[in-house]
Amino acid sequence: MTFSRRTVLRAAPLALAFAAAGCSGDGEPPVVVAAGEPGGFYVEFGELLVRQLQAAGIPARVMETGGSVDNARHVEDGTAALGLALSDIAVAALRGEAPFAQGVALRAIGRVYENYMQVVVRAEDSIADVADLAGRQVSLGALGSGAAVFGDRLLAAAGITAPVTRRPLREAVTALDSGATDALLWSGGVPTPALDELAARRPIRLIPLVGLLPQLRARHGEVYGPVAVPAGVYGTSTRVPTVGVANLLVAGASLPDDVAGAVARTLVGSAPDLVPSAALGTQYLDQRSLIGTGDVPLHPGAAAAYRDLHG
Repeated sequence: MTFSRRTVLRAAPLALAFAAAGCSGDGEPPVVVAAGEPGGFYVEFGELLVRQLQAAGIPARVMETGGSVDNARHVEDGTAALGLALSDIAVAALRGEAPFAQGVALRAIGRVYENYMQVVVRAEDSIADVADLAGRQVSLGALGSGAAVFGDRLLAAAGITAPVTRRPLREAVTALDSGATDALLWSGGVPTPALDELAARRPIRLIPLVGLLPQLRARHGEVYGPVAVPAGVYGTSTRVPTVGVANLLVAGASLPDDVAGAVARTLVGSAPDLVPSAALGTQYLDQRSLIGTGDVPLHPGAAAAYRDLHG
């Protein structure tokens, strides 16, 4: 593989920053990115980020996890240097709110994309909205995922109860396909690969969630906002209004400033290469979106890098 002069110049300070932090290429890769489940957007993004770090001479690897809650805990205990987390989960971690027993000193490296809350049903089913889930079998995401937390919040906002299971995405897809469950909740970018694969086998639908946005925001703040899944995704004929929540790349407050700055520079310099090909047109990274981390403060090293790059 050959690198352009621009790539080499960008890689040099990045490698130096990690070397100064005590990282080397020997033994276990020092930069672990806690991502998510196979078949999901988190893992795809994590793999792209790791590829860019490796191209810059930084040894790194992706850790598959249950999702946002797991990732915050991996960052907290040092088993991961970086993690992907929904902003509602990151805020709960900072404040020590459920499902966290105490505060976690998270800092954001950047807002990397928008998560779409997706409730998926079989196309032939009569389920039209969240109220129709009452008494139905529903999979609310894997243990340790942000979807599982949001799912509980969604049912509470709707004032309904339902028999709930906690399945990883691929298991939930199999259960929906076979009729073992009536609906699954997934939180991720669009399209999500595992759901795309399901839609290729059988017709599916997304049900709108945006009608519950006022109740969700009244209970949990403005981490949630209105978004729409574009027409054509998963074979849908019209756009589907749903709930969105920012997805953050986070680190611990103790991550050295030089390392945080190096990762931030990678997000800016490699932005076009950090969006999975299936999501081009629905996801993007730019300076304005990267620094929009809401109630989760930017890591000082990342903030300094953004100021240096763009003033």
